[in-house]
Amino acid sequence: MTPSTRIPFPVVDEVSRHCLQEEEPETVHIEVHLPGRLDRARLRKAFLEALHRHPRILMREAPGGWHRRRYEWELTENPDVEVVSFPAPGRNALRDARTRALVEAPPLSLSPPIRLEVVEGAGPAEGSEATDMVGAHPPAWGRGELRDQPPPARTQNATVLFLTINHTALDGPACLRILATAAEIYGGKDNSPTAPPTRAPDPPQTPETPSNWTRPARVAQGTPENTPGNGLLVTELPLPHRPKGSPYTVNDQLMAATALTIAHWNREHGQTPRPLRITMPVDDRPRDATMPIGNGTRLVEVPFSPEELPHDPTDMPEFLRRTAQRTRALKSLPRPQLGHGAYLLTAPVTPVTWRAALTRGLRRAAAPWTSTTLLSNIGRVPYPLDFGEEAGRAHAVWFSAPARMPRGLTVTTASTAGRLHLALRWSRSLLGHGDGAHLRDLFEHYLHTTEVAP
Repeated sequence: MTPSTRIPFPVVDEVSRHCLQEEEPETVHIEVHLPGRLDRARLRKAFLEALHRHPRILMREAPGGWHRRRYEWELTENPDVEVVSFPAPGRNALRDARTRALVEAPPLSLSPPIRLEVVEGAGPAEGSEATDMVGAHPPAWGRGELRDQPPPARTQNATVLFLTINHTALDGPACLRILATAAEIYGGKDNSPTAPPTRAPDPPQTPETPSNWTRPARVAQGTPENTPGNGLLVTELPLPHRPKGSPYTVNDQLMAATALTIAHWNREHGQTPRPLRITMPVDDRPRDATMPIGNGTRLVEVPFSPEELPHDPTDMPEFLRRTAQRTRALKSLPRPQLGHGAYLLTAPVTPVTWRAALTRGLRRAAAPWTSTTLLSNIGRVPYPLDFGEEAGRAHAVWFSAPARMPRGLTVTTASTAGRLHLALRWSRSLLGHGDGAHLRDLFEHYLHTTEVAP
């Protein structure tokens, strides 16, 4: 490979590039908590070696004139910048690193478009980000206890890895693969992915699905903040109980909890009930060293009509069964990553600047029909992320996806060490931190209501 190697932007990358906004950067944040310390020089060397083992990540946007027909990635032999940094430790180091992950996107002009910050001596994971929780107001039925989890005790040796990704170029699962490779090089331990859970094949079926031609509900405005950008709240919850032999998965429970949370929030804020559409990324890539690096997920939309949302605990098993049928059917359908229309928008028949203007105009026009929210469930983190005896193995991993308007809210989940790690991310022009805390409490409540016998 030479520095002159160029790759045209795939469809997902080009659409994202057209719609960049400085106020709300398109970043993905990954936060990995380790019990021990890392050697700085050794980590830098391991991460550099991991980048070279996955050379597709060593890329930058190639310069070009307004008349060019495509954006192109230019592959490089080495990074243009030092990717790994060690911010000064301090009381607010964790909070500040989280803030940088939301407001400072790695530039596309420098290879690679990611950065890794290592926060040493980090305090509790939830820390100052979640101390001002407001109480939820659960509905009368299925009133599960809101189980606030005490944050882990502060340890002087704890380390948090913050991986910030420019989402125009890469997604979270691809960069987690890079981090797993770095962990294996650093610690000398096997970080091969665990086998995904097996499920018996489902018989072909066409579940009843609400129409997608109706404008979906928007997340009701809460108490927006004056500053632009995204807000973030992370928390750790128990994995929801699922009776053995249940016809639904944890992902279906998360989908049901998300739908019920948004419906409850909108009801509290006086919105007329409307159909919900929840975007769900689907990733079919292998998790081993052959995993293609880039934006590799495809998006499907799971619809829910107001009438089918359960109003009584006895309705929950049927709602979960219907949700499971719907999500499995949508996953099995072959579909381009962003749908067929995106391929027409990105066909290189006109200068890329013309297509950019058209794409932005269509995005604004289609805003009322954009899905209500996005639920990105990474599932069980497939890698041990074991950095050896001194640093140890990851005991918590959080992801968060961009939350630009018109959705304005994303829900991202992953599970590690038998715990669910939830990140709520929102546009500050829609919600404030107190709103995020209330939504977190509602989500925990409704996730608890899905723990029912079939």
